[in-house]
Amino acid sequence: MKNLYKRILVAVLALVLAFAMTACGGNGDSEESAELTPITFALDWTPNTNHTGVYVAAANGYFEEAGLDVTIVQPAEYTCNQMVSANQAQFGVGYQDTMAGALVAEDSSNITAIGAVIQHNTSGIMSRKGDGIDSPKGLTGKTYSAWDLPMEQAMLKQLINDDGGNFDEMQQIPNNITDEPAALAANQTDAIWVYEGWGKVNAAVEGVDVDYFDFAKMDDTFDYYSPVIIANNDLLAEQPEVAKAFMAAVAKGYEFAASNPEEAAQMLIDGDETGSLANSEELVKQSQAFLADKYIADAEKWGVIDPARWNKFYQWLYDNELTEVNLVDKGFTNDYLPE
Repeated sequence: MKNLYKRILVAVLALVLAFAMTACGGNGDSEESAELTPITFALDWTPNTNHTGVYVAAANGYFEEAGLDVTIVQPAEYTCNQMVSANQAQFGVGYQDTMAGALVAEDSSNITAIGAVIQHNTSGIMSRKGDGIDSPKGLTGKTYSAWDLPMEQAMLKQLINDDGGNFDEMQQIPNNITDEPAALAANQTDAIWVYEGWGKVNAAVEGVDVDYFDFAKMDDTFDYYSPVIIANNDLLAEQPEVAKAFMAAVAKGYEFAASNPEEAAQMLIDGDETGSLANSEELVKQSQAFLADKYIADAEKWGVIDPARWNKFYQWLYDNELTEVNLVDKGFTNDYLPE
């Protein structure tokens, strides 16, 4: 896959003003042409409603107002974590669960989560309506499309067995699915891990009846932060004012999306230059309506990471020998959120 680049709002207004002043007889000594700070922001995947606030910040000029020239990229050869850690991108989209592996490798990890995109984990298991998989025990004897990740396996084993089912009797096949509702309708699988605001909403759009259970509601240990905004640690240390300016603009973008979901959805659609959202306008709009009250939810403001909730999940990882070191209190901060 090719890297896809999008230059956002490269408008040096101060130079235009200086030219206008000269044309009108000004002295030409204006110092108002301050340069915008270049920033690269890495997506985790193709553009979707997890990213809307960033696209809104671009469309509404919030980045430029903050003195930033932001380029959005979609990683190909490297994951977002790797790009941000290597400062190939200064900010990006990460996930608390997948950050754990990077944070364990302290000699190579160079990332920190600096804001929660969505306040609660909105992922879970989706299945065909009426197949009996409306709770974890229903996966017993059924076929599940798996990534075969240690954390995934440990989560499902705990959820299924605690619910009275038998994890070892669940059949697992590789997850190579791109259209979850279509795969369920075609009986390619019985169950898939999806994000409710995209996969389940897409099922409604495609007219496929499904059952769904939410991990966070089954066990609040799994109410971890997914996704988050991550930042390069060197930038945080050396240019904290840039990080604060970036997060102030992004916060405004997500606050706008929370209050104006239909308009924000259109900004995402219009801003997508990858082509991935082509013919998906209804999905984007319904997904945006679903997420509108999830961005901030019960937090005091957008972006806040609750240390207790963050630490509970990382303690679980350590207790289940899924990390070699205890990551409690590591990998996050609220210090760069706007006051």
